[in-house]
Amino acid sequence: MTKIETLFKPTERVAVFLDGANMYAAAKALSLEIDYKRLLDFFRNQTYFVRATYYTAIIEDQEYSSIRPLIDWLDYNGYTMVTKPAKEFYDEAGRRKIKGNMDIEIAVGVLELAPYLDHVVLFSGDGDFRSLVEAVQKKGLRVTVISTTSTQPSMIADELRRQADHFIDLVEFDGTIARPANRNARPESQETNENAYYDQEEDELVDT
Repeated sequence: MTKIETLFKPTERVAVFLDGANMYAAAKALSLEIDYKRLLDFFRNQTYFVRATYYTAIIEDQEYSSIRPLIDWLDYNGYTMVTKPAKEFYDEAGRRKIKGNMDIEIAVGVLELAPYLDHVVLFSGDGDFRSLVEAVQKKGLRVTVISTTSTQPSMIADELRRQADHFIDLVEFDGTIARPANRNARPESQETNENAYYDQEEDELVDT
């Protein structure tokens, strides 16, 4: 049994909450590519699995959004999807910016499901979630946060890491729920354009 597996109990009711943009940024910084099927299988096999929810904003002024194939694949393969239109604005220099923060949606989702859970797993390094983690801990739940400290700078806020009951670095999941991003072959059933979407917008996306 691995160190990660010891953190989860077969009788423990677990839900997974994925901050799409934040999780992608952390994985990209590590040159890892998340295998969402293996991620779901891991928690189904190790816990009394309740739900996995993926959160992302969508830019709707495009004829075709490159994130749509990923959203559709996840929706058809066991994930609950929460999306909202991203908001466009221009900064003082006239540069186009996209506001796609999903913090409120994630917080509401966690708090709504909390009465039916024993353990919350949050894929995000956003320090804004520290108060959320504290709130559900007061309800008697354990909280595991998954991001990375293996980059410079770290992708997880120190206050969030300190508040969580457990912290798992994404590099510890390499070979379990992730695979090298430069691997040429991908399962046809999970053909997505996550890289294209987040990379295309990373200079414009504002997570506030």
